[in-house]
Amino acid sequence: MRLFRPWLISRCLYHEGLFRIKTEEKILCLTFDDGPDPGSTPILLKILEKYQVKALFFCTGNSAEKYPELIDTIRKNGHNIGNHSYSHPDGWKTRTRRYCYDVMNAARVTSDKYFRPPYGHMTISQYLEIRKTYKIFFWDIMAYDFDRSFSAERSLRLLNSRIGPGSIIVLHDTSQSTCNSFINDFIKISLSKGYRFCFSD
Repeated sequence: MRLFRPWLISRCLYHEGLFRIKTEEKILCLTFDDGPDPGSTPILLKILEKYQVKALFFCTGNSAEKYPELIDTIRKNGHNIGNHSYSHPDGWKTRTRRYCYDVMNAARVTSDKYFRPPYGHMTISQYLEIRKTYKIFFWDIMAYDFDRSFSAERSLRLLNSRIGPGSIIVLHDTSQSTCNSFINDFIKISLSKGYRFCFSD
């Protein structure tokens, strides 16, 4: 079963986590997970630059170490970098000490301020420990661009129908994602509806 929005209980358990920007203005927060990727990141950056849109890239430490020049380019283009762990562990299957070490290891090459848990999975003990240092980002809308059985056209329709003031959108900065085939249209349509994109910390 696909969940386009997190379970309501998640908002209760992780009550200090950011699922949606609190605003009535037509503001959207665009985020990209799992990069950087040489086959994806440059394309995304060109599209974002075309529309002067700023985003938050939640990068894995493993990829950031492989492609430090892409991390530099993301920052030079005015975007923010977030921590998406080093090795993308599933928090529900990883001991708290190991999980926190993985996040700390990634901080060297990503961020020591913003964190998004891989898969959105965290135990309560992991959450309580990580929130001491990080602002933890979840999301309001998951477009399933990483799922090849979920078409790019369907992802675009999903986003266009479900966005609202303050929506935090999670997409993926990988060569396997379909994001690059619809992100231009999504931004263009959103702007035409009066939305603007910003990063909220």
